[in-house]
Amino acid sequence: MIATLDRIPTMIQGEGALARIGPEAAALAGPGAVVLLVADPGLKASGMVDEALGALRAAGLEPVLFDGVQSDPKAAQVDAGAQLAREAGARAVVALGGGSAMDAGKLIAAIAGASAPAMAYALCAAPLPQAGLPKICVPTTSGTGSETTRVSIVTGPDGSKQWFWGDELKAERVILDPALTVGLPPHLTAATGLDALVHAMEASTNRNANPANDVYAHAAIRLAAAHLERAVAHPGDLKARAAMQLAAALGGVAIDNAGTAIGHNIGHALGSLRPIHHGRAVGCAMLATLAWNVAEDDGPFAAVAAAMGEPAEARRVPAAFERLMRATGVAISLASEFEGVTPARLAAQMRRPENEAMRLSNRRAATDADLEAFAAAVLSQS
Repeated sequence: MIATLDRIPTMIQGEGALARIGPEAAALAGPGAVVLLVADPGLKASGMVDEALGALRAAGLEPVLFDGVQSDPKAAQVDAGAQLAREAGARAVVALGGGSAMDAGKLIAAIAGASAPAMAYALCAAPLPQAGLPKICVPTTSGTGSETTRVSIVTGPDGSKQWFWGDELKAERVILDPALTVGLPPHLTAATGLDALVHAMEASTNRNANPANDVYAHAAIRLAAAHLERAVAHPGDLKARAAMQLAAALGGVAIDNAGTAIGHNIGHALGSLRPIHHGRAVGCAMLATLAWNVAEDDGPFAAVAAAMGEPAEARRVPAAFERLMRATGVAISLASEFEGVTPARLAAQMRRPENEAMRLSNRRAATDADLEAFAAAVLSQS
């Protein structure tokens, strides 16, 4: 097997690092440039948006705010942001927020230099434009890893999760300021942290896993396993918050090189049927499939167990993962939210083209019968 490690964005980490977006944006865009700030609208009340705008202005830049981004951003919102960037003459994009804001911001930056709508590039139907804008990602959650990946996920007009990928989507700079995550409620800290953990677990155990990339994946697993409970129980602990930020960023590096697997196949299928936090969705999916996955382990899951602080035995992973889910208060039962969704319907979503790559990358091959069993398991567990 021939493996490659893709470039990793410059990462700047530390309390107060948000102030660095000014000089970093100026270095990328040029003195006095217009910079589009793509921000989660929910951050306005926290003062983060004003702080970011102030940092850009202090560097002599002209920021323009676009906050028309919602959770699971729609392609139409990306198109609106790209049009604003064109009209304003933006020369760089700063994405501030959770995975949705970063996914949208990266895609806005990538397509702003052309005129085609976002959906023209979905699933690599057309190559992304070469004349994209430089990007700075500033995560305010610790989970998606979007800050370090060359991927954006956007909701298409039919409600399906559409994938966009290419080096044109990768940020030039990543700012990791743990103080930005302190206000995240415990249930979201837990769900996003699980997302980071699942990223790293899948990247190190799927068909694309390789020893060089495992360095990043296993580091992310160790950080998440050691610090997630503390970050949930003690929100003001900046050491735990910084560890989870780094876990998310390294988990992003891991999936950027190796992709995900069956847990994300199920998680994305769930999200296309009913509103559910992505981290919780993939956590529930991982829980429902781990026993099946570790049954034929040839080493990778044993390494995951060790990274989680367990004896290096694959059979330890399902229980360790479940303990962490329950200890952090993540709701495992999907019965109320997915009432009326049958296993057959969920399995059909799992087989859709946009989810096929995640199924095929799973180390243990998943048959259609397996998908039906997984769907039944994830919908019924409690």
